[in-house]
Amino acid sequence: MRIGILGLGRIGAFHAETLSKLDAVESLVVADPFADAARAAAERFGAQVADSPEAVLAAGVDGIVVAAATDAHPALILAAVEAGVPVFCEKPVARTMAEGVEVLKAVQAGDVPVQIGYNRRFDAGFVAARAAVRAGELGALHTVRSTTLDPAPPPAAYVAASGGIFRDCSVHDFDIIRWVTGREVTEVYAVGGNRGAGYIAEAGDADTTGAVLTLDDGTIAVVSNSRHNARGYDVRMELHGFEDSIAVGLDDKLPLRSVEPGVTFPAGTPHDFFMDRFTDAYRAELTAFTEVVAGRLPSPCTVADALEAGWIAEACTLSLREHRPVRVEEVRID
Repeated sequence: MRIGILGLGRIGAFHAETLSKLDAVESLVVADPFADAARAAAERFGAQVADSPEAVLAAGVDGIVVAAATDAHPALILAAVEAGVPVFCEKPVARTMAEGVEVLKAVQAGDVPVQIGYNRRFDAGFVAARAAVRAGELGALHTVRSTTLDPAPPPAAYVAASGGIFRDCSVHDFDIIRWVTGREVTEVYAVGGNRGAGYIAEAGDADTTGAVLTLDDGTIAVVSNSRHNARGYDVRMELHGFEDSIAVGLDDKLPLRSVEPGVTFPAGTPHDFFMDRFTDAYRAELTAFTEVVAGRLPSPCTVADALEAGWIAEACTLSLREHRPVRVEEVRID
């Protein structure tokens, strides 16, 4: 098949490399507002360069990968859908939830599949955890802990435009909690602080946060996030049930140091970047997209799925600002 890629920044170039190695992908067509980025990708991966998104869609592509700036996501998703071309788009669907709702309505009016990029759904550990929960191996859940700790904060310009740590970072935890447990979040209580980079506080954001989520069956989920984790990129999940407890992310590259006498775990080089931690997941995610394009698989992460994680982020943002519990229904709009 022939796949178009819109946006050749860090993640777009990474996706281009991944797609170029998939057996199902015969050719790539790429476009980026910065012509040098498109030319570099074309030279590296043998892709065809187009001078606009419209030109990519007109180049006979079977699917589109959107890795452009967030503000461009809604228009690019809808252009692909209008052209009848299946689309994969990195999260978020849109800058605001109101825009996201409009995209959802437009997508639901047709039958063109749209897949949103929540890569943890394709990580082997999270897949195994979901299977264990669904098989009843843990019994009824009572506690979930989900962690995302970045080794260093993103640049000031990125933080200022990110929408805040809950919308930019924690949203991955929110999505994977929903996906693994199969439950919905009904209420949140969030706290946050700033003890690191000053520009994060200046942007009205927090660099370290905690959130307690109440799921619709009474399970309690605790989410911990930070922009500052000097030892590396730490993504984990614990699930505790009345019959068993399991964990995702406890491998030798875990960026954590034990001080127990005689304990050598973890013994490997810590994960230091999300592309390192989730290389295999990204490949599985884009392989799944080729199956979506071929019509053999429904979207494994729909626009509606992405918006559900977004509502949780909105509730946490409001909770932090007003120092109170917030029900998710309080922030939801139609």
